[in-house]
Amino acid sequence: MSNVLSGFKREARKIASSLGAPKFYIACAADYDISHEHFFDNPIIFRLREDVIPFLYDDYGHGIEHSKNVAIDAGAIVLAESKEQDREGVRRMVLLAQVAGLLHDVCRLDLDHARHSAETSRRILASYPLSDEDRDIVAYAIANHENTGPVEPAGDQIRQTVSDALHDADVFRWGPDHFVTTLWEICDYQDWPISATIERFPTAMERAAARAAGLRTATGRTYGPDLMERGLIVGRRMYALMREYCETHPCD
Repeated sequence: MSNVLSGFKREARKIASSLGAPKFYIACAADYDISHEHFFDNPIIFRLREDVIPFLYDDYGHGIEHSKNVAIDAGAIVLAESKEQDREGVRRMVLLAQVAGLLHDVCRLDLDHARHSAETSRRILASYPLSDEDRDIVAYAIANHENTGPVEPAGDQIRQTVSDALHDADVFRWGPDHFVTTLWEICDYQDWPISATIERFPTAMERAAARAAGLRTATGRTYGPDLMERGLIVGRRMYALMREYCETHPCD
């Protein structure tokens, strides 16, 4: 990453930090902590983290860190959505949501990456101590994690909850994460000059704003707009800073 892009990325982090913690991580702190602990303590997740690393492309902004954040948030959303359900059933959904979170972008650079990632998840999980039904739930959630509508009816509540939690956790990344990390990694990967990065900012902000309208869980709809707005604040300030920079520096 160029020194200029690195400087902008540091500035974006400062802006995001100045906004404080998003409401989701305050109101759902207990759920997040449980999901976080599960992510680092569960033996299936531990093994999967080791197995999935070679498939993830960190340089493109949707790699290991992105998948980890999606997995933990998906588990927290499951917990927030399942207060009245039995403990074992909820524990199973947290596991499957985190598995899906780790695997949802393994084919990120492919066309129709959601479907290809779902197919790849079945091959990766073939030797794992999961039932066929569990693998089906994970594959369904991954195939359905984009904002293009369901690939097929969920058919049952567990599948629906895991799928919707994965989708919303992925959308959450369009908040501050997108303008603090992902967008800069994509710019670096594509080797765009600053001028090209500036040109793409308005579209990135439009896409982030639109994502809030498609959230699928009650938890997502409650806290997602706050995350999107925080991301847009960072995006708008960075857009202004970059335009100001290009007024006094060559940006091509």
